[in-house]
Amino acid sequence: MSESILYLVATPIGNLGDLSPRAREVLSSVDFIAAEDTRVTQKLLTACSLPRKPLISYYEHNRRARGEEVLAKLLAGESCALVTDAGTPAVSDPGEDLVALCAEHSVPVVPIPGCCAAVCALTASGLPTGRWCFEGFLSVNKKARRAHLDALQDEKRTMIFYEAPHKLCATLRDLAEAFGGERRISLSRELTKLHEETLRMTLAEAIAYFDQTPPRGEFVLIVEGAPDEPETSQDEQERLAAAAAEVRRRMAEGQTQKDAVKAVSAAAGIKKNALYRYVLEDSAE
Repeated sequence: MSESILYLVATPIGNLGDLSPRAREVLSSVDFIAAEDTRVTQKLLTACSLPRKPLISYYEHNRRARGEEVLAKLLAGESCALVTDAGTPAVSDPGEDLVALCAEHSVPVVPIPGCCAAVCALTASGLPTGRWCFEGFLSVNKKARRAHLDALQDEKRTMIFYEAPHKLCATLRDLAEAFGGERRISLSRELTKLHEETLRMTLAEAIAYFDQTPPRGEFVLIVEGAPDEPETSQDEQERLAAAAAEVRRRMAEGQTQKDAVKAVSAAAGIKKNALYRYVLEDSAE
């Protein structure tokens, strides 16, 4: 296969039987493979009885320099398969930069469909699948993390997050603070592997469960979108207006908007999300 094409080849996320015949054909015929970890990819090729291929490492910390190297080979007429350690490349992955680079230089990009942990978990979640958004990993930076979740306060689509086991409990608490403990969540781990598991509960129940059960394996979190708010009565409007005034007073005294909304909503018995939206809309006018 000596044609200038970048193939995006999805690889198994656990069960080797999920590597498609088309993926096998492409991996067997390309001139070289750009891999997140060449050792992992070589094990995959060996386990699937596929021929050895020249392997180039392409990952987060070398993507700029190595992307130019891959592009040069493609422009010289070679074909390349881009793979990650598991799943679909360019999804929450530096492969998106390589795809953009190829698009900029008119190099054809051909996706070879297969496993994607986000889609697998979504289909098994029991939550609405008609409209959804992929949010990937939350930032470890507290300010960026808070801004990310604040921006999702009114998100009505089902939301998909990735999380590592050692960060899961903290993330569940952040999600509950942002969306409320009653919000439904589905948690999938070890998808397609021996200990595959999907748990369906509320965020509050998930926090209690994982406080007692140490998380194991990589998680995909499927979080229910915001419910439609019922029409507010005149009394409720007046309560919201009074609560918003108290929020603004606290902010004038130096309290952050988030902390002010949290404190006032608890004291007034008003839903935090409703008060947050009211404050934002009132400020915009």
